Amino acid sequence: MRRHVAALLVLGVLVALAGCTAPTDLGLSSPTAPPDPAEDTLGWEQGYWHNESLPVTTANGLNQSELNAVVGRSMARVEHLRHLEFEKRVPVEVISRQQYRTQYAGGGNASSAIRTFDNAKFEALLLVGETGDSLDQQSQNRGSSVLGFYSPSADRIVIISESETPAIQETTLGHELVHAAQFRTFEMGYEQSTRDEANAVSGLIEGDASYVDHLYSQRCGQEWSCVSPPAKSGGGSTQSGGSTFHLGIYIMKYFPYSDGPGFVGHFKEQGGWERVNQLYEDPADSAEQVAVPSKYKSDPPVNVSLADRSSDAWNRVTPRGRAPFGEVGVSGITAMVAWPSYHQEQDGDGTNQGVVDPRTFLNFQPDGQVSRTDPFNYTNPYAGGWEGDKLYIYEQQNGDETAYVWKFAWESHEDATEFATAYRGLLRYWGGQQVSGAQGVWRIPSGQFADAFYVHVEGDTVVVVNAPTTDQLDDVRAGTPTA
Repeated sequence: MRRHVAALLVLGVLVALAGCTAPTDLGLSSPTAPPDPAEDTLGWEQGYWHNESLPVTTANGLNQSELNAVVGRSMARVEHLRHLEFEKRVPVEVISRQQYRTQYAGGGNASSAIRTFDNAKFEALLLVGETGDSLDQQSQNRGSSVLGFYSPSADRIVIISESETPAIQETTLGHELVHAAQFRTFEMGYEQSTRDEANAVSGLIEGDASYVDHLYSQRCGQEWSCVSPPAKSGGGSTQSGGSTFHLGIYIMKYFPYSDGPGFVGHFKEQGGWERVNQLYEDPADSAEQVAVPSKYKSDPPVNVSLADRSSDAWNRVTPRGRAPFGEVGVSGITAMVAWPSYHQEQDGDGTNQGVVDPRTFLNFQPDGQVSRTDPFNYTNPYAGGWEGDKLYIYEQQNGDETAYVWKFAWESHEDATEFATAYRGLLRYWGGQQVSGAQGVWRIPSGQFADAFYVHVEGDTVVVVNAPTTDQLDDVRAGTPTA
């Protein structure tokens, strides 16, 4: 299912991520349609060629016949760009954003185990505090940012209109049509039981659709006339202050859209679309392989060894249908270190110093502006040496407290040390202080992440242990220093 995002505030610069902004169909394409082909062919679909103009207006939205025409031509354009044939029409529905929030953006009926696990995972990432609800926050993000999605089970596309009239951005439609072509053409039953596995698979699926989206956008207003809403409107503010949109979570989940197109482009240059098609038989094993295509299948992630050394006072949380551990990969680590740079709580002088230099996790163009299509560097110094991670979530036997043990494997001791240094900086940012007389033990006395922490570097690994109090660290993981 496609989660097409609307906009992103990066260092005070609004970066549009929703396709082209070409005006209403202006007849830049062929004004008269060539004759229909004798048989179905790439670049022609539902009676429309990819390069013909349409007599549609968008001032009052699209009526049904206009929408049908735009869908048919967009299918032809996707065929022309992606070299995949549509055998039948893809149903498309246009709904308002409020309707989307009501019908689709909710978190669903998550089990108690999933909710506990997810809340603790986002707390471990220092993104959502103990009193927050991570599933609800993700739902709010979707409600503000999604522009459209394709439902494989229903085999239909839903486009979100920012007005009550059915107005669409044609490149959003094109993106979702790529998803329809993918699910109709390839076997898509991939296992995605952790965040890193999901980003590895989505790096191909969303990367492919976003790559075509970029090709589509480049032609809008140049070779092609393209339909867009009568007035540009965003999908919801991404600013932290007073907003329900969480940019830290967004950064983690934006990975497939940022690095996926480069992954797909790398293999297309090697062997065209046929080589890209082959990737669907064996997607990347980690998000790192997507971020660095040269590592595809040559640098598999490490299966981190982590023994359960908790006391009887704590139980492992293992949700049904998921891996019994968390694994966030390079996208989660990047989000964790980047989020303080955008966090709403600022220093006394009105500036936010963050924890790390934003230039380490942002990609800049030659003109000094943040890249609009690939804004984040997920192989930054704090994530680039990632080899694997494993997160165990614990729940108190008699109570509602949670804890966790998180082990990271790195390519070198230097990579491990660099990450640990940044992590300690995160603890300081959120109010943490080292505990006197207990090496590696930290305490955040108050606030949304108020807890005890133990940070230990050994060779090329880093272990983080979390518990409500310093006395309980050893209960969560035997052998951990306490104070």
